[in-house]
Amino acid sequence: MVIGGSYALWQQAKPTVEADINFSILATENSQNLGARWKPFLADMEKHTGLKIKPYFQTGYAPLVTAMQFGQTQVGWFSNKPGWEVASTGKAEVFLRSSDPSGVDGYNSVVIVNKNSTLTIDELLTCDRTKDFGMGDASSTSGTLAPMTYLFAPRNINPSNCFKTVRSANHEANVQSVAAGLLDAATNNSTSLQILGAQDPRLIGKVKVIWTSPTLPEDPIMWRKDLDPVKKKKIKDFFLNYGRQGDKAQQDRERAILASLSFGLFQPANNDHLLPVRQMQATEDLMQAQQSGDVGKISKAREAFDAIQAEAEAAKGRVLPLLPTTPTEGYAVEGKAVKK
Repeated sequence: MVIGGSYALWQQAKPTVEADINFSILATENSQNLGARWKPFLADMEKHTGLKIKPYFQTGYAPLVTAMQFGQTQVGWFSNKPGWEVASTGKAEVFLRSSDPSGVDGYNSVVIVNKNSTLTIDELLTCDRTKDFGMGDASSTSGTLAPMTYLFAPRNINPSNCFKTVRSANHEANVQSVAAGLLDAATNNSTSLQILGAQDPRLIGKVKVIWTSPTLPEDPIMWRKDLDPVKKKKIKDFFLNYGRQGDKAQQDRERAILASLSFGLFQPANNDHLLPVRQMQATEDLMQAQQSGDVGKISKAREAFDAIQAEAEAAKGRVLPLLPTTPTEGYAVEGKAVKK
């Protein structure tokens, strides 16, 4: 099954250059220097693995999911919701997760308004259909799923019935629209605001946050299950060692490159990492079913919700240990501590 009916999109934008690894990257901003920011990291990946790495940038989630589903990409950085979409095909799996360079484990979905706006979250949710609102991609964890789960569904609010217009765009476009007064409010996330703030402080200075979600899990790094085991080892060793290897000068350089991408050191992970986003989706589905009053839908949604809750409870005993994050603790290869 093609996820989200995205086969046509994939055909239009599928990777065409031969490479050992086509590495997919979600372009959450329309920044002209996106490729330049990723270039040092990808160059280091080629140097340390000996593999030819070809980046595959997309501003939408559907082409990324479909490209990995059909083997056109082999490794990629995903948001959690599309990560589950591709994992659910059985073709790919989580092998690492990102972390935040600040040391805070996780990030937040937010709702932003213009800096000069007096609008509060309660006023926004009066649903008088006079306001223009911006959401993220339908598969965005922070731009759509988190606000639906934590903000709208508990209040029995359907955004399309609440606002004058609802527009879907990436995080940077939403910030620009709010800053310019084209939208009264929009979703975003804390990491995106940090990146945009470093690139364009004046732009970020024109918006403010009026709602913050509970903490969301960091993003997964995924690969195709059928990727050559030799390539898997090279790729995994690179990620786990990056910022942990060599002398202090090398570590500082690599950590600076990661920080420019809003990444801290990578940590081991598996598909259990996607359980929180699956719980969020199941919660939203159950609330929507209950709001519909349809007994059959409610029963089916409750069954799915209970099953995921049980799976999450069982996963608590499978938590992977974190690898060192400070230079004095050594680094890791295949999960084994190595002293420098």
